[in-house]
Amino acid sequence: MGAKLGGNADDLAENADINITPFIDVMLVLLIIFMVAAPLSTVDIPVELPVAVADPPVRPSEPVFITITEDLSLSVGEVTTTKETLIMEVGIASKLDRDQRLYLRADTSVPYGELIGVMNQLRGEGYLKVGLVGLDADAVADAPEPKE
Repeated sequence: MGAKLGGNADDLAENADINITPFIDVMLVLLIIFMVAAPLSTVDIPVELPVAVADPPVRPSEPVFITITEDLSLSVGEVTTTKETLIMEVGIASKLDRDQRLYLRADTSVPYGELIGVMNQLRGEGYLKVGLVGLDADAVADAPEPKE
């Protein structure tokens, strides 16, 4: 309840008007707090995303496999080759189609530098679609134990 001062002492009548200045100050402070806090709270929203069920890509009828064996020898398909003749053999196997995907397989003991060297050689000749071949984890689990 407010009172109006001034004038006669007998004229002290009640004032029903609310002093809204502190109310506006509090509201502005709360607005600023919510404006700062709202973007921070949306980052940690737990969402359970659906699983994508896309069909696996169609494998070509005659894929071109480039294999690097444990002794660092190269082969394209079933043909053994060297680093010097690798591009020629890949060209024969791919029929000079530089857009065809090549599959590169390497033994686990092959140094990473050798693998990248072969990839760089292929890239230098324009073969940009090179896929790395690995074993499926389920296939490894189902495989029989090696005999010693």
